[in-house]
Amino acid sequence: MTPNRIDFDFYLITDRHLVPTGRTLLQTIEITLAAGVRAVQLREKDMSAAELLPLARQLRELTGRYRAKLFINDRVDLALAVAADGVHLGGHSLPVDIVRHLAGPDLQIGVSTHRHEEISRAAEQGADFVTFGPVFTTPSKVAYGEPRGVETLAEACRLSPLPVFALGGITAETASAARQAGAHGIALISAVIAAADPDRAVRKLQT
Repeated sequence: MTPNRIDFDFYLITDRHLVPTGRTLLQTIEITLAAGVRAVQLREKDMSAAELLPLARQLRELTGRYRAKLFINDRVDLALAVAADGVHLGGHSLPVDIVRHLAGPDLQIGVSTHRHEEISRAAEQGADFVTFGPVFTTPSKVAYGEPRGVETLAEACRLSPLPVFALGGITAETASAARQAGAHGIALISAVIAAADPDRAVRKLQT
């Protein structure tokens, strides 16, 4: 539960519904791994555990081949079942300290946050990193209200004892502003998953 456990700065989150026609989610993820992505979160909220298990196993094999980390959204049981590197928790997930007790010290835990108090609580309970957002305008985060903005991100990064990944509206244009604000890295979905050329998208986001 120390910041140096987080050795990646590009956190790709899946959404198979955004993958363009003619390409599968697994094909998309492999392209991004070959382009340099080193952490993937499996996040398919409309799939049951039984449906997620084979996909999680395929992603574990794929990420392992590229020496990348695999995180499972919310489902601690699935993360343990496929020997994932970590789990990502949201507002309706089990508390971090309960997950830590269940999973042990080796499983890395990421937490979705929107305010500094949530970051502090995640750190106190034993999380390894947080995503913070939405930083920029993005349709998928309308439910969380107005974007937090770069200044709020910078303050969160300055005060956080954990690595902070900027989330929400991350594009090639906004990624550099997030990093300049002090973010350890960027977390995103559509800018890569929905891209016609995910290899090019990843490389642009890394510069």
